[in-house]
Amino acid sequence: MRKIQWMSVLVMLLSAFLPGALAQDATYQLVFSDEFDQPNGSAPDPAKWTSSVRQGATWSRWISDSSAVAYIQNGVLVCRAIPNLDKSRDKVAMLTGAVETRDKFSFTYGKVEIRLKTNPHAGNFPAAWMMPQPPADGWPRGGEIDIFESIDEQNIAYHTVHSHWTYDLGNRSNPKSSFNEQVLVNRWHVYGLEWTEDCLTWTVDGKVVGTYAKSSDKNALSNGQWPFDHPFYIILNQSVGDGSWAKAADSTYKYATSFDYVRVYQRVADGVGALPFGSAGHTDQSVYDLTGRRVENPQKSGIYLRGGRKMVVTVPR
Repeated sequence: MRKIQWMSVLVMLLSAFLPGALAQDATYQLVFSDEFDQPNGSAPDPAKWTSSVRQGATWSRWISDSSAVAYIQNGVLVCRAIPNLDKSRDKVAMLTGAVETRDKFSFTYGKVEIRLKTNPHAGNFPAAWMMPQPPADGWPRGGEIDIFESIDEQNIAYHTVHSHWTYDLGNRSNPKSSFNEQVLVNRWHVYGLEWTEDCLTWTVDGKVVGTYAKSSDKNALSNGQWPFDHPFYIILNQSVGDGSWAKAADSTYKYATSFDYVRVYQRVADGVGALPFGSAGHTDQSVYDLTGRRVENPQKSGIYLRGGRKMVVTVPR
């Protein structure tokens, strides 16, 4: 590790004397990550996640803080929707799992990558998405960014934004605000979002599948076309439908969605938008390559990230 620390100094020197040499590789730095490597059966890291609150919306109407619906298993976060077998204290038909980073981590502009898979079934309705960190305007004026949604037995991934402009005023095609494509959702895929000052870009396994741009029309902007200029937090959940979009829930079935990791990167110049997790800032001292993959012991020479800082590793041939 001494060699890695020394190479980190080398990177800073190279950046100072050769400002263009590392620009392409050093565009983003890791500002938040969770690999869900806690012990089996444990709750996700409480320094990063909290259970979402039950409310009246379809996705949140049956949320529970039970350990049976959101827990770590074999290095992944499992969120479930399960039959409620004890209605003496809670009369809802099912219990569903949802966790979020609200009040713990939020950011403005950056790149998010979430690796997940789900089990298609009638009523299935999982999501990985983002909402504005309070204080913020109420929904939909504050905005909503859906990185991934899937419903029922469909092998389709959906990516959508909601706002006053798209929802209340009905401008869903001005510009196009929802995208979908065929994908085997029961297999692992990396669903990504790149968020800049004037564009949202969705990716699946690195391939661009949709973009939503900030309008140049003053009327559109004054009517809430682009509320995406303030901090948002992340939500991961397994919910079930009510028949309005996803089919009604099968209250005898056990739904599950698995999340392998969540990673958030920001451009070096955009760092003012991040609220770092942990009281000491970047608490994750693992080494990552530039694709965001954790590397226990780098075997190839190149640029890596550790604790949110760049470093160069040279491996002898």
